[in-house]
Amino acid sequence: MSRRVVRQSKFRHVFGQAAKADQAYEDIRVSKVTWDSFFCAVNPKFLAIIVEAGGGGAFIVLPLAKTGRVDKNYPLVTGHTAPVLDIDWCPHNDNVIASASDDTTIMVWQIPDYTPMRNITEPIITLEGHSKRVGILSWHPTARNVLLSAGGDNVIIIWNVGTGEVLLSLDDMHPDVIHSVCWNSNGSLLATTCKDKTLRIIDPRKGQVVAERFAAHEGMRPMRAVFTRQGHIFTTGFTRMSQRELGLWDPNNFEEPVALQEMDTSNGVLLPFYDPDSSIVYLCGKGDSSIRYFEITDEPPFVHYLNTFSSKEPQRGMGFMPKRGLDVSKCEIARFYKLHERKCEPIIMTVPRKSDLFQDDLYPDTPGPEPALEADEWLSGQDAEPVLISLRDGYVPPKHRELRVTKRNILDLRPPSGPRRSQSASDAPLSQQHTLETLLEEIKALRERVQAQEQRITALENMLCELVDGTD
Repeated sequence: MSRRVVRQSKFRHVFGQAAKADQAYEDIRVSKVTWDSFFCAVNPKFLAIIVEAGGGGAFIVLPLAKTGRVDKNYPLVTGHTAPVLDIDWCPHNDNVIASASDDTTIMVWQIPDYTPMRNITEPIITLEGHSKRVGILSWHPTARNVLLSAGGDNVIIIWNVGTGEVLLSLDDMHPDVIHSVCWNSNGSLLATTCKDKTLRIIDPRKGQVVAERFAAHEGMRPMRAVFTRQGHIFTTGFTRMSQRELGLWDPNNFEEPVALQEMDTSNGVLLPFYDPDSSIVYLCGKGDSSIRYFEITDEPPFVHYLNTFSSKEPQRGMGFMPKRGLDVSKCEIARFYKLHERKCEPIIMTVPRKSDLFQDDLYPDTPGPEPALEADEWLSGQDAEPVLISLRDGYVPPKHRELRVTKRNILDLRPPSGPRRSQSASDAPLSQQHTLETLLEEIKALRERVQAQEQRITALENMLCELVDGTD
């Protein structure tokens, strides 16, 4: 049965190919601070890599349109006082990236479309709430400005980046270090793995663990988990004999796995990258020199081996391009960015087709850059699937969109100090009422002036981007 299913799959011939030398980014010194993060984050406009920086945390952001050797004085994104441990691009704004650090803070940055002349040192907002290092970041897939962070204090915090507020704090669910966190497709549930060997399914808004499985993989080494399109959980881990293992689980019945396969005896943790459009999961082992990929189906054996991409050099880290950033004219179904000691090279996965026409079966509508919900709507209990776009005519990234942070006045949240005294509006002197009206008018005039200046700044930035683009 399994062989018949694999032979009929449209992905039975998927070929991986490393990019040419002139298509890689060279002379980049990759950070050696930790193996916890993927080191590399990519979207249709930019490639971001955590790099070494003396004494503090930094990462470099490179435009995808320019490749080759990177100047040693190329500006960095700096601001953390300790090494950066994870970075993640916002799925709803290609110019916004979040970074997490050993200094316990999260910073959110606005990256301009043009190459800055000096280091970017001022984040849009700094989020402080963890008591130990922050090693995991993940943006909500459908709600605007909602960011998840997990730290060494075993706490998961969900933030509203637009206001800088903590929406939810899950601080009593994990007794030990959190290894991975993944949202499901509409952001209603979380799948987490922990050093205590337990796989948990969490409803963050209810603050409840809705399902859990102890020792999904019996080994002591780190486990990873991702949601699949069908709502199952795909996991990677180790057996008791330290063999690498992959598993597929149904959250409604955690007693027995849907599928469980042993891989090999390597020590590197397998990082799963899942594409819901094709239902293919790519496994990149830390320190490996290969990428293995499997198709997940509804028929036994459920996880079907497809192929392996092999190269000579081991990967220090890996980045995975969102589907909207691929070249549909070349039947490209996945693109990785493989980090070496001093360079980053793209690896392209293609399905060979004779026709030059758009391949509908390879490119169903995919999540686009528009959010389906606002942060307050999601927090109130609403759920929505991602807003889909067609890739028939290719994807053109939108122009620079600014993330605006509106911090609420803390005085509005606190009761007035001192004894309270009942007083009606009619008791206030006429001079006080007149002063209040004057202040309100001045505030309104100032707000209008600030909005006008913001519009002028945006227009000037767009003009600058057009001038820079025209001189390339």
